[in-house]
Amino acid sequence: MFLGTHQSRIPLHPPKFSPFPHFSPQITHFPPFPTPSYPINGIPKPLIFNARSSKKQFRICSSSGENEAGDEEMGEDDAEELDGPKRRFKQKVEDEIDYDRDPEFADILGSSLDEPEKARKKVEERVRNKRNKILHTKTGSATPMKVTFNKFDFTNSHIWFEFYNAPLEKDVTLLCDAIRSWHIVGRLGGCNSMNMQLSQSHYEKRPSYDSVQGSSVEPTTFFNVGDLEVQDNLARIWLDIGVREPLLLDILINALMQISSDYVGIKQVVFGGSEFETWKENMSTDDPCYSVHKI
Repeated sequence: MFLGTHQSRIPLHPPKFSPFPHFSPQITHFPPFPTPSYPINGIPKPLIFNARSSKKQFRICSSSGENEAGDEEMGEDDAEELDGPKRRFKQKVEDEIDYDRDPEFADILGSSLDEPEKARKKVEERVRNKRNKILHTKTGSATPMKVTFNKFDFTNSHIWFEFYNAPLEKDVTLLCDAIRSWHIVGRLGGCNSMNMQLSQSHYEKRPSYDSVQGSSVEPTTFFNVGDLEVQDNLARIWLDIGVREPLLLDILINALMQISSDYVGIKQVVFGGSEFETWKENMSTDDPCYSVHKI
């Protein structure tokens, strides 16, 4: 007997199986057809680390909720054993300030689009109130730095520095960074007094630049620079500029003037000469008062 031959019966069609397994989010609802099941034992369980708490807690989470009661806490003795990077990381996290939730910043930024003038006044008031934290006191010298030249040769000469006191490590680092930047700009031809179109143009007119004229000027360069030698309150550096370009010296002097007034006092700078003050030759890094710093 064939079931499909009766006219009153609804024809039966084969069930449509999806190529992908179906899972029901409700544990009491099941699909009307058999579906494959997969064990979840092989799925790695995430490890949650709470870095802001006073005690470090490790909790293993499971989708079935079987291991939620298995939380383990480190004791005080174990926490005290943390040292080195772990302790510094913990201290850094605890000392962090959530600037995203700063109500003062929120108040300023909230009115910056609709009322820019009001936001500007709030920023100025903030700067006035926190001036001591924003602006740092100058640590240099109020006396202007003295600059002299002593048979300076652009191809083979020393620059001598005399400080009021022996410079600190941060002062030497700042001076090295300034000289390194000066050398890079000069080596790339950035200090060319023959191509100063904008500085020689009139301020009343709209600035314009002639690319053909700029490319036709003879380029300048900066051949080589030595390491910075520091001996007590004296320092020197050897250089070979290669071409006679006074603009290079002006740029360096301007930077040294600012360093002397704001950071570390420089008594004088001498361009050229083979001897200077009480400088001693043939000293090594083993001597406590002598050091060499790479540029």
